[in-house]
Amino acid sequence: MEFVNDDRPAKPFIVGQRVELQLLTTLKCNLRCSYCSLGVGEVLNSQKHAAYSIDQLETFVRTHLEDKEVYITLYGGEPTLNAKFALELMERFPTRRFNLRTNGTLLHRVPERLLRRLSNVMVSVDGGETVTDRFRGEAVYRKVLDNVAAIRPVMPGTLTARVTWWSGETTFDDFDELARTFDYVYFQFAQDAGAYSAESVKGKKRVISELVARFFSGDALYAIVPIMGIVRNKVIPSTIEELSGGLTQCRVSTSLLNVMPDGKIFPCPDMLYDPAQQQGDVAASWVRRSALQPHPAMPCKDCEAYHFCRGNRMKNLHLAYVKNDRAWRTQVTEPTCDLIRFLGQEVERHDPRGWYAAIPVPVRKKLADAEVYEFCEVMP
Repeated sequence: MEFVNDDRPAKPFIVGQRVELQLLTTLKCNLRCSYCSLGVGEVLNSQKHAAYSIDQLETFVRTHLEDKEVYITLYGGEPTLNAKFALELMERFPTRRFNLRTNGTLLHRVPERLLRRLSNVMVSVDGGETVTDRFRGEAVYRKVLDNVAAIRPVMPGTLTARVTWWSGETTFDDFDELARTFDYVYFQFAQDAGAYSAESVKGKKRVISELVARFFSGDALYAIVPIMGIVRNKVIPSTIEELSGGLTQCRVSTSLLNVMPDGKIFPCPDMLYDPAQQQGDVAASWVRRSALQPHPAMPCKDCEAYHFCRGNRMKNLHLAYVKNDRAWRTQVTEPTCDLIRFLGQEVERHDPRGWYAAIPVPVRKKLADAEVYEFCEVMP
């Protein structure tokens, strides 16, 4: 049951039967990416090691999540800096699925027995080589791709490129190289006002058009997750209700628990700086519903994209419309929503239902049920 401090009936704090425990195993990082969200409130480097015990985590899972399928994401900071803790978790939870979110620069140091337990490795880049190295450091991009190639022979799971799409200079070719290197590419629009100049938005729309055209160019799956998710939602709309219970598709509302190294639980990894967002504590063994929920102030239901989007990022919507941060609304939320609407329009231009009707059954299944959807948001 949910922890509450009054006599009101408790609402479920998890929607559905699956829950992702995203464990920030350390807040240390070996990079200094220029836009890092953990830099807000000086979260980055504030906690080096997990202060709760694995016994306490096991008690929390058994007490609050016993009836759920729990899978675990190792996150940070840079989680490969705390591989020992990851291996201890894997020993304690031998039947759980594990996902690793990493900057990829230290993958060559990760023990093979850890890699063999991973369902997915999600590697963060910022597009192509020029843009990634600008934000992350000289020669980072090539180092990451070399490391990915080196671990692939021992990786039973999938490899996903997670692109923070900041720059309007990022090209279709940049994405296409990643699509040929990784099993999946997931892009998410950057959470920074500097990412949405008129020229930058124009560049992003040009690339979106090219990516969507490539997606529909054959009957194989061009595995770009936001496009996959939008097509799935348009062709199989019941999926949205089944997975999100009518709430937003941003999982911070429904099925994602971020555990800080000190054991405090937050719904959104970008809002760890806000004490009002805390929704639980592993060591104290309590949890309640996420505060990031659909709100009457949010204009989503009047949007043409609502039928496939249902709210792209609750952080954006919460700051823009609940907190009434007008600068965030005009400089981040509204441009992001505009790009998502454009993405939906481009998909519709290519007759997604006709394409789906013609593709082989195995491709249909991968589009509908890809495990990668459980490790990232469907909307960008």
